[in-house]
Amino acid sequence: MAGVRLGVAEAGIRKPGRRDLTVIELVPGSRAAGVFTTNRFCAAPVQVCRENLAGGEPRALVINTGIANAGTGERGLDDARASCQALAAQLGCEARQVLPFSTGVILEHLPMDRLVAGLPRAVDALDRDGWHAAAHAIMTTDTIAKAASRQVSIDGVTVTMTGISKGAGMIRPNMATMLGFLATDARVSQEVLEVLVREAADASFNSITVDGDTSTNDSFVLMATGQAEHGEITDMGTEAYRILSEAVTGLAIELAQAIVRDGEGATKFITLQVEAGASRDECRKLAYAIAHSPLVKTAFFASDPNLGRILAAIGYAGIADLDVARVRVWLAADGREVLVAECGGRAGSYREEDGAAIMKSAEIAVRVDLARGAASATLWTCDFSYDYVKINADYRS
Repeated sequence: MAGVRLGVAEAGIRKPGRRDLTVIELVPGSRAAGVFTTNRFCAAPVQVCRENLAGGEPRALVINTGIANAGTGERGLDDARASCQALAAQLGCEARQVLPFSTGVILEHLPMDRLVAGLPRAVDALDRDGWHAAAHAIMTTDTIAKAASRQVSIDGVTVTMTGISKGAGMIRPNMATMLGFLATDARVSQEVLEVLVREAADASFNSITVDGDTSTNDSFVLMATGQAEHGEITDMGTEAYRILSEAVTGLAIELAQAIVRDGEGATKFITLQVEAGASRDECRKLAYAIAHSPLVKTAFFASDPNLGRILAAIGYAGIADLDVARVRVWLAADGREVLVAECGGRAGSYREEDGAAIMKSAEIAVRVDLARGAASATLWTCDFSYDYVKINADYRS
């Protein structure tokens, strides 16, 4: 893509012999906007990134894996700023034009000598085709690299967008141990970019959950290099914005779903659709209750149609005036949908063997009709397996 180059290096941030340092360089004149974790213990790089984004004129991103630089106090902030200064010196820009990101173990300090020493190697490796290498270099407990790209036509001009993401555990909406970087060569005003990144995040990264833990380091950044030769998009009411928004949001959803599919130890990809609610927030609240229930998640892992666990989660979701006699619940997979519950209990047509057959599928949908309004929401989650415990018990080893 025009205006973006990526390079990676082995810096030995936490473990030797792995790519753990990434640099993304942006052409002068690029713009960027981001959304970040809501965790009050947000990491030092998140705080510095917000400061630097407010200054405008982004020229580069520096991303390390292995150590999160979270829970590190003033020294952590100093280290994040020092990483910006070191990369700025390599690229000939100002430190405030560099955006820092970290992911990994919390409560440990960055080995700044090794990080700084690795930057020249990452800069030397800068290449327009570096997306694949960068997708691998930002991984922690991920088992697969996550990258996607697409093109659309705006004003008769081909516009490209490419993104990478990482995350497999400590994933919960309001951003999680999730990093997402999406760049486009579209010409977009800063005001429009700020709206677009929030809309895309809300429909994608803020609609996934693996385990309900909200991390200290979540970041999703949308970059626009302005290298495509179409008219600048300055209004959200235009056809050009609609085309760009649909493409960016679709790409973000693809990257977000890839995180759930790669959830730590996950064997099932689960779509939760809540409809006919009084508000979207109410629908999301109920979907979270189902998604975060360890009893529901382990039942999916075992392919056990112990579906009373779903009803229990609906009941404790916090909708005080919910009329359970009007709620209906379906399970669906492989083009088949089965009504599970209605009129306050098991559906008359439901058979245990039908539920068991669907629960064996690798991709399952749960649809809940609340019969109380016109709002709806969709979330994506996964099951809990034995491997989730093993991975997180051994995370620091």
